[in-house]
Amino acid sequence: MAITFDFRESPSELFGKIFRPFALVEFKHQTKGVWIPVPMLVDTGADYSILPRSFASLLGIDLATDCIEHQTRGIGGTEKIFLYRRQVVRLGKYERSIPLGFLDRETGPTLLGRHECLETFRVLLAEHKTRFVNPRAKKYAVH
Repeated sequence: MAITFDFRESPSELFGKIFRPFALVEFKHQTKGVWIPVPMLVDTGADYSILPRSFASLLGIDLATDCIEHQTRGIGGTEKIFLYRRQVVRLGKYERSIPLGFLDRETGPTLLGRHECLETFRVLLAEHKTRFVNPRAKKYAVH
């Protein structure tokens, strides 16, 4: 069974408007056990998932004691990131434990990356929809 999300229309300086693949990802709070929904850009070019800094406290994560400080590189250059090794996330009914980076700033996109997340699904980006199919399912048909 596929989990499906509609693309989101966004303004673009180059194209006027563009449609981007988003997914609603739920993050499990570290101590309260509640799920916090976060819309995320599906980014097959991102090695791992990333959120702005303020999401750490929202999820019950202390950047100073729970994370490893790291430098990341991307199209915008290098940036300090706080890496949390094991964050439990849910896409529809599927749970994963993924590494999660927090930017050292409040602005920036929420990116759903490949490592231990997107690579664990069959992901189809077509017809302005994002479809996730669990690879452990016996059937890969997308509905």
